[in-house]
Amino acid sequence: MRVARARTTDGVREGEYRDGTLLTDDAEYDVDEESLLPPCEPDALFCVGRNFAATLDQMDYERPEEPDFFIKPPHSLLGHRETIPYPRWTEELTYAGELVAVIDEPCRDVSPGEVADYVRGYTVMNDVDALDQGGRTARKAFAGSGPLGPWLETDVDPTGVDMHTDVSGERRQEANTELMLFGPHEIVSFLSERFTLRPGDGVAFGSPANPGLVEPGDVVEITYEGVGTLVNGIGPVDCGV
Repeated sequence: MRVARARTTDGVREGEYRDGTLLTDDAEYDVDEESLLPPCEPDALFCVGRNFAATLDQMDYERPEEPDFFIKPPHSLLGHRETIPYPRWTEELTYAGELVAVIDEPCRDVSPGEVADYVRGYTVMNDVDALDQGGRTARKAFAGSGPLGPWLETDVDPTGVDMHTDVSGERRQEANTELMLFGPHEIVSFLSERFTLRPGDGVAFGSPANPGLVEPGDVVEITYEGVGTLVNGIGPVDCGV
């Protein structure tokens, strides 16, 4: 089932999404894709990096012994079809297509075998990165650096999922989640040893190698088969960020 949050005539509502129709407990709304909001409201997005061998090769990183993570704050979120700001303080903006688990209920110290009981579903994130900035917070935690959507798919096995990313029609990424160094359930379990994961929190599992930068006017389309396609355009430089 696809679960979405959207702007409606009655404000922001959440429900089952079926081909342009949002079904809530008490109403039915016609919504276009521009009305879709990030499908969850996290306290934090826990993002794992360096989780594909191809990325290690591209960035000349050493293979981590355990999941290597950072956190994006809620203000980094953008919805499907929203414009990604191109900050005036960077000249090297790039993208990363990632699968994200959304937590359904509080969990702490869960084993990998228990993780599925605490995950509501999966969505797609673009981990936007200003490569020429120092440190992960400056590079990855700015406003608009975490497009998320288009919806939450509740019936997904996160292992063996094909993905691809197109930038203005050019295929830039193509991989499968089975190529991850640390699997989705292993990562959620690892993080739950260090944090109490809360409903709506997201856990992003990293991206395969992402050759090339993006420029103003580009359109980034990230697809995880069986989950959805997240689409965002890149805005002009110096757009208030």
